[in-house]
Amino acid sequence: MMLAALFGKNYQRQRLLQRSKSEVMKEYLGEPFPDKKELVINSDIISVDFETTGLDFEKDSIVSIGMVNIVNLGVDLASSSHQVILLGNALSEESVVIHGITDNDCDNGVAITDALPALLTRLKGKVLLAHNARIELGFLNKVCRSLYDTDFIIPVIDTQHLAKRSLERTNKAYKSNDLRLFNLREKFNMPAYKAHNAQMDAVSTAELFLAIAGMLAPNNDLRLCDCLS
Repeated sequence: MMLAALFGKNYQRQRLLQRSKSEVMKEYLGEPFPDKKELVINSDIISVDFETTGLDFEKDSIVSIGMVNIVNLGVDLASSSHQVILLGNALSEESVVIHGITDNDCDNGVAITDALPALLTRLKGKVLLAHNARIELGFLNKVCRSLYDTDFIIPVIDTQHLAKRSLERTNKAYKSNDLRLFNLREKFNMPAYKAHNAQMDAVSTAELFLAIAGMLAPNNDLRLCDCLS
């Protein structure tokens, strides 16, 4: 643990690569992560959002995956994607109301065994961006352990963490609700998008990150180490 903390994500990646018996994980872990001293404008960042059946990593499942690329401090909308996941059990009524995905949608979805390799291929050698990233990281770690017996690891930018850090620096009082994605977008005078759609939330998070990055470094000289969680 001390060595991992000292040498960072790439050290941990190499250790996991040596131990893994999964070809999928070997492919993913074989690509070095970006240098944390790299400028954000020169970094490949993937904004990711999951809709899930709940927030219990052990009991709940991923319902849909939304992604979009950030390239040269711009949101590449042509790269945005939305994938519904095939589930083995019926969705609760509450879950359907929240994200609008039905049992029929899931029945026509892609099995996680097929969706996960595609996701890992896209994330290979990149930085993951998410709002309240512990959700995405928790579910990714769960499915990687379940399918490949290997922990998931990646450099992470968490817009909720960045916003919290920014508010704490100003010594202004705030409520936990102020850190929700749509409230932060409103603070930056950004348009309101439909919530609980993985693709739209991935785009929303990407746009919010660019707004925060512009505030932190108006000259576009922000480095990954300044925003990694």
